[in-house]
Parts: sequence; C-alpha cells; structure tokens
Amino acid sequence: MTNPTLHRTATVNGRKVFYREAGDPSAPTILLLHGLPTSSQMFRELMPALVDRFHLIAPDYIGFGHSDAPSRGEFTYTFDNLATHVAGLVDALGLTSYIIYMQDYGGPVGFRLFTQRPAQVKGFIIQNTNAYMEGVGDAPKKVLLPLWENRNAETEKPARDFVSIEGTKFHWLVGAKNPEAINPDNWILDQALLDRPGTQDYQVDLLENYKSNIALYPDWQAAFRKHQPKTLIVWGKHDPFFIPPGARAYLNDLPDAKLVWLDSGHFVLDENVAQVACEIKARFAPNHTATNSAA
Repeated sequence: MTNPTLHRTATVNGRKVFYREAGDPSAPTILLLHGLPTSSQMFRELMPALVDRFHLIAPDYIGFGHSDAPSRGEFTYTFDNLATHVAGLVDALGLTSYIIYMQDYGGPVGFRLFTQRPAQVKGFIIQNTNAYMEGVGDAPKKVLLPLWENRNAETEKPARDFVSIEGTKFHWLVGAKNPEAINPDNWILDQALLDRPGTQDYQVDLLENYKSNIALYPDWQAAFRKHQPKTLIVWGKHDPFFIPPGARAYLNDLPDAKLVWLDSGHFVLDENVAQVACEIKARFAPNHTATNSAA
C-alpha cells in the first residue's frame, strides 16, 4: 500500500489524543468525527477509499478509543470539553482548512468547531447526526428525557443499557440491509473499551449532557444559514435514533446541500463505503469528474 493509514498521538491540554492519519497533507483535509458507541475505528475502511484525493484525520475523543480515558473525577465529560480537545488537536496539527465528516456525537463536536471558527470549515459531510428537534427519534427520547428530568439509579438504567453489549450491537446492526455484512469486530472492540472500569459512568454523564446540544440547535442553524458551507448528507434511512426528518431539515437552512439516502441504519459504512467515498469525491475532490450513483 502506497498510502497507509498511520496511527499517531498528540498531547492536547495534557491529555493524549489518538488519531489516524492518511493521505497527502497538501490535499484537502477531511476531519472525521466519530459517534457513540465507537471511535475512529468506524472510518478504517473509508480512509483507504479516500486517500488518493484527500488528507484524512480521524481522532478519538477523550474517553474513547485509544485516547486517554481519565475518570470522571479527573475530567468533566461534556460535549464542550470533547470539542475543546478536538480543536486543540486541529491546532496542534496546524490545520487551517478542513471539511468535517460528522456522525452521531461527531455533529455536536463538529458544529461547535464550526460556530467557533467558521472560516476554517470548508464543508460538511453529515451522516446520521442531528441539529434539529424533528430529527430526534422516539428511541433516544425514551432513554434521555427521564435522565434529563431527574437523574437517579432508575433513570440511569436505560442509559447504561444503551452502552451495554446489547445496546452497542443494536447500534451497529439496526437498519442494516444485510446484517451478515456488518463486521462483528465493530461491537466487540467498542464494548471492550466501554467495559473498562468507570467508562460507563462517564458515558452516562455525556448522555445527560446531550441536552446541551439541543440548546445549541438554534445557534447552529443560524450559523448554517449565515455561512452556507458546502454540504453532503449521506443518511441511513432506517436509523431509529436520528430519523429521516432530521436529514431533510438541513435543507431548510442549507438549500444547496446534496442529500443521499442509504438503505442502512445508524451506521452506514460497512455496507456503503464505496458509494459514500464516491459521493464525497464528487462533492469535494478537486477536479473530480462525478460518476452516477444511486441515491
């Protein structure tokens, strides 16, 4: 392989942040921001498919993947703090211009970066991540609303189930066109990290803090309207967490966005990596001649 994916770390605010890097740094950069319950490993097949046209950086948030995972007593697990450390990595790597690929938790992290430094963000690739109330499905509401109203042992239980092996496996398999095409390494590797002592405690903290994202939806939407970043939306249409109305809602504020429906659920890349890579190149690669692909 002429363009291997490299596995690196940087120190940000005294913490080790792990990231995967591939491609020529002189090419357009895509910052790949993962969701729950996974890490940058979700991009391990997409990165080789894009490496010929892009420079790719895929970090693990603090507490996820191979990055440092301090206890909740040593680190306050909020989306503001996750975004601060990704911004710190961006600065440590000297990135001044990048497209952001966002899935699930990647949206709250990426949209914070965008509102703080819009001139740096040259585009969005949005995959099953939400910025609109109409995109929140009943499944997360049942878990989150009781937790937000009154956090106690009883309301924490559904949140802990969310990051149990059953919950993690469900995240990966729900809505898949062919479940046998989904690599079981996904949920086994993710769960091994989630089962580390104390990890599920701070994951519940983040699920509780998710309400901070909803409070920012109007600010994000206003920033979309003001700056009009070039946008590609690739959306698994069978996702029970972030449902199709949330994908369509972006078009109200970003009317020039391209929306591509995928026959998938919350995760899409195991079954659709070739199409997603093709759509990204058609939308963002310099001097790329688009090829037809079914939407």
